[in-house]
Amino acid sequence: MAKIGLAQPFLKWVGGKRQILEEIRKYVPKRFNIYYEPFVGGGAVLFDLQPQKAVINDVNCELINTYVVIRDAVDEVLRDLSKHQNEKEYFYTVRALDRTQMFKELTPVERASRLIFLNRTCYNGLFRVNSQGQFNVPFGDYKNPAIVNESVIRAVHQYLASNDVKILYGDFVDAVASATQGDFVYFDPPYDPLSDTASFTGYTLSGFSKTEQMRLRETMDCLTKRGCYVLLSNSATDFIKDLYSGYKMVIVEAARAINSNASKRGKIDELLVMNYGF
Repeated sequence: MAKIGLAQPFLKWVGGKRQILEEIRKYVPKRFNIYYEPFVGGGAVLFDLQPQKAVINDVNCELINTYVVIRDAVDEVLRDLSKHQNEKEYFYTVRALDRTQMFKELTPVERASRLIFLNRTCYNGLFRVNSQGQFNVPFGDYKNPAIVNESVIRAVHQYLASNDVKILYGDFVDAVASATQGDFVYFDPPYDPLSDTASFTGYTLSGFSKTEQMRLRETMDCLTKRGCYVLLSNSATDFIKDLYSGYKMVIVEAARAINSNASKRGKIDELLVMNYGF
C-alpha cells in the first residue's frame, strides 16, 4: 500500500523525532511483522514508516483520546476545531476547563479539539501539566497559528482508519505484551536528563525516573529473548550508555527544539540502541 504523503505529526510534541528521521530510517529492520510504539507521542516515526499492522500506546490519556477521535470521528473534530479563537482571554478560558467539573462533561471530540487548539496556540507548542494534572503552558501569542490543519488531520485519519492500528493507553510493558518473534518495537521514552535541572517532567504526573529507565532496559531484554527487533532512542548520558552496555549503540546529532531559554536550543547528542545489526 502506498504511503499517505501528508500523514505526519498533527501536534508539536516534546522529544518529537522529525529532525532525526533520516538517521532512524537507517536502522529500521528491512522486514518485520507488527510494529509497536509504546511511547507514540507525536507519531513522527509511525507516520514515516506507516506500517500496515501496528500497536501504538502512550501514558497520556488526552493524547490517546485524540488519536482515537481522529481515527473514528474526523469530521466532528474538524468541525469542533473551527470554533476556537486565537485570542488570549479565550485561550485561558479553554485552558482552565481541566480545573473545573465541566471538563468531565466534555465529549471525546471536545477534549481532542481542546488539546489540538492548546498545542497550536500555547507557548512553544509544549504539553505540560502541573502537579494536579492541569495543563499550565501560557498563551503563545502567535499571529496566525494553524489551528485547523485539515489536510494533515485527514491524512492521519486515512492512515489510522485504513490500516490495522491498535491504539492503547497505559504502561509501556503492557503495550508490548503481545509482541512476538519478528515484530519490531521502537521505544522513544522520556529521555534521561542531561543535568539535574534539564528534566522535563511535566508530560505526565508520574514523570520518568531512573527506576523506570531500568524497567525499560529489562523490557528490552525480555523482547530480545522473544526474538523481537528492538530500537530505542535516549539521551547519550553515561547512565544510559552503561545501562545498555551489550547492545549496539549509535550516537546521532539532534537539535533541541523546545526550551524556554532560546540559548539552550541547539545540537545535542542522542543515542540509538538496538538489539540487531551487529
